[in-house]
Amino acid sequence: MPSPACPAPAGITNALLTAVRGAPRAARQVVVTASATAVMGHSSRPPAGTPRAARSLPSSTPGPICGFPVPTVTVTARQLWGQERAITGNRQTSWTFADAFVAEDEALLWARDQAHAAGLRPVSPGTGAVLRMLCATLDAKAVAEIGTGTGVSGIHLLGGMRPDGVLTTVDTEPDCQQFAREAFRAAGFAANRARFIPGRALDVLPRLADGGYDLVFCDGDRMEGLEYLAESLRLLRPGGLVCFEGVLADGRTVESGPQPVEVVRLRELVRAVRESPELIPSLVPVGDGLLCGVRR
Repeated sequence: MPSPACPAPAGITNALLTAVRGAPRAARQVVVTASATAVMGHSSRPPAGTPRAARSLPSSTPGPICGFPVPTVTVTARQLWGQERAITGNRQTSWTFADAFVAEDEALLWARDQAHAAGLRPVSPGTGAVLRMLCATLDAKAVAEIGTGTGVSGIHLLGGMRPDGVLTTVDTEPDCQQFAREAFRAAGFAANRARFIPGRALDVLPRLADGGYDLVFCDGDRMEGLEYLAESLRLLRPGGLVCFEGVLADGRTVESGPQPVEVVRLRELVRAVRESPELIPSLVPVGDGLLCGVRR
């Protein structure tokens, strides 16, 4: 479920509409340029007593946010009036609807229940649906998964793969992998469709074949994301896809101020994927953030 800790669209909309609503009608067609500081939820408030018509966003260009360059967004007052309701009032409802858009069957629900009972956080239904779609789009035959859990993400991955495709899934907890075996069987997948490898991902991944995978899904230790990325680039064929789950960290990745070291590591991962010359990047706003990159 998307985190409410990232109120970006509402921040920019409210700040701009404050300026627009108090201005004369003729002035409402002016084009307003807003920095991504507001998009990140750090817009500046005008001093108390400032006339509404005079309120505007700062004109100076701010520095980077969380280490990322600051783009600008140009919008018109007319666009804002039309988009205000969609961006603010219905955003959370829309995200919730989108994340639950694809229904899950009994096998998935059982695997999800086992994950919650074990204190794990499985991928959201929306994230699973995206993974299934990506595997189907790639016509994936070989997929590697870091973090088996109880099989929620694995069922989605297998569901999108070719009928003869094999999922190689790695986890440090053999007990969880046993739950995943049962979940895969309940979902109708033959035993030879999944290869379970217990152990640390960074010990297992170097043993996998170079260029032998269509997709690598990473849902393991957040402190090891950069290492997973390096291994994934080696494992993927050209046109293959690497995906990282949970990169928004409940909104903390894009918040300013001191953050735990694992959040700092996630920021480094996001930056590395976005700036890598070997990847075509995308950050998909499902679940807790799905960071993807297509291998060039």
